[in-house]
Amino acid sequence: MLCKVCIATGDFVDFGGLSVIVEGMNEKREKHYPSDLSDEQWAILEPLIPARVGPGRPTEVDLRSVLDGICYRTRTGCQWRYLPADFPPPGTVYYYFRKWAKDGTWFRINQELCKQGRINQGRTPEPSGAIVDSQSVKTTEVGGERGFDAGKNVNGRKRHAITDTLGNLLAVVVNAANTQDREGAKLAIAKLSEQTIASIKQLWADGSYSGQPFTQWVRDTLKASLEIALRPPNSKGFVLVPVRWIVERTLAWLSRHRCLSKDYEHCTMSSEAVIYVASISTMLKRLS
Repeated sequence: MLCKVCIATGDFVDFGGLSVIVEGMNEKREKHYPSDLSDEQWAILEPLIPARVGPGRPTEVDLRSVLDGICYRTRTGCQWRYLPADFPPPGTVYYYFRKWAKDGTWFRINQELCKQGRINQGRTPEPSGAIVDSQSVKTTEVGGERGFDAGKNVNGRKRHAITDTLGNLLAVVVNAANTQDREGAKLAIAKLSEQTIASIKQLWADGSYSGQPFTQWVRDTLKASLEIALRPPNSKGFVLVPVRWIVERTLAWLSRHRCLSKDYEHCTMSSEAVIYVASISTMLKRLS
């Protein structure tokens, strides 16, 4: 379901016919959903929330309740309009979800939590190795960019994900399912920060990323080597492929959030934001 956000005033949302005022709601809500942020998780997340700058009155809405609403929707897969009444109005919650998707806040928070998680594991903040993989999912009737993945027999979109060797999500790109894995990987790698690109020395992938052109591109762009992790010859059924299982496990973790069982978003930018929210929720649980 599409929602029309009025950015001109910065404080008014027309949410499918339901108009709400974004600011001026500062009521604290009782925490009683499993998806709610704990005090420890909020202490980690609060410094990463961007402060409002520029003219206008200060933000009065309880951002912790807004984030609780976003996490609830991502975990349960409900429509924005069906958020429980103890959260801020749906238009308010969606306004911040969309705003932070457009200005890159979700990506930056995910990036910072990934660094904190690596440090807690005794690793360097930036990874020296990364794994890339894709996941094709069906879309719904909301429309938007889509295509047919003949290999997976899926009509919808494809998620191109890059993780470190701990399984932390580094970057994700969502586009039509008929996009080649190699082209999607290039788009995902391009989203990495300069520090991350400079630190990666080894990239792992499956057979769909093989080929000299992509191998050379990885060598020229990342200054890294590409290793194709293949299944053992003549193997049948499920086989745990070394290294590659890490990114597959990450995609499985993210799929526990029902909002990612399909792609329910009209805009691929919102699709990527939902994935980052799921990744942030997962990493917050580890850090706390």
